[in-house]
Amino acid sequence: MVLAEPTLELTDKLLKDVTRQYGEEAKSRLLEWKKLMDSNPGTNEIDTLATVNAFFNRIPQKDDSAHWGQENYWATPIELLVTKGGDCEDFAIAKYFTLRRLGIADDKLRISYVKAFIPEQGKIQAHMVLSYYPLPSAEPLILDNLNPAILPASQRRDLMPIYGFNGAGLWRAKERGRTSNDLGLWRELLTRMQHELDGDTLGAHLP
Repeated sequence: MVLAEPTLELTDKLLKDVTRQYGEEAKSRLLEWKKLMDSNPGTNEIDTLATVNAFFNRIPQKDDSAHWGQENYWATPIELLVTKGGDCEDFAIAKYFTLRRLGIADDKLRISYVKAFIPEQGKIQAHMVLSYYPLPSAEPLILDNLNPAILPASQRRDLMPIYGFNGAGLWRAKERGRTSNDLGLWRELLTRMQHELDGDTLGAHLP
């Protein structure tokens, strides 16, 4: 069964629950996000990318194990904002859904697994970014929480692409009989997002 993308409409009940559990600052971050989603950040898609990228890159990066208590946890955008922290996949996911809400077509976006060279640590590690394709055959632009500049993939020589996906692509892979851990994580993510927005649950398992 294909799960629809949540509409990202923040209800009064959700905002009250966030204030009660996480405080006024967490509520303010959600209201900033709502203002962004209700606005038209730019006259073209590149301006929209820049606005969304900068908005989420202000949030500190935190390791999944330390922040969520799990080795691999895909946080909802609300979870990322109210707890003020997340790992690379949480940033890519939040940017993806926000850009979708702002009208960027799904076929222009890919949540992308890469290997990233971290010069400060002198090592290569698994990483996730959001790729934007202005045209199907075009070189993608990379939205990354490690590097604030939105650059063409060819200028990100510190990144080695592995593969990318979006919501529609995961479901098409399932229909072709291919299974993936990502599909289970995606399904769980969409379910949690919908529960949050419906006011059913909020962060019962979060720090």
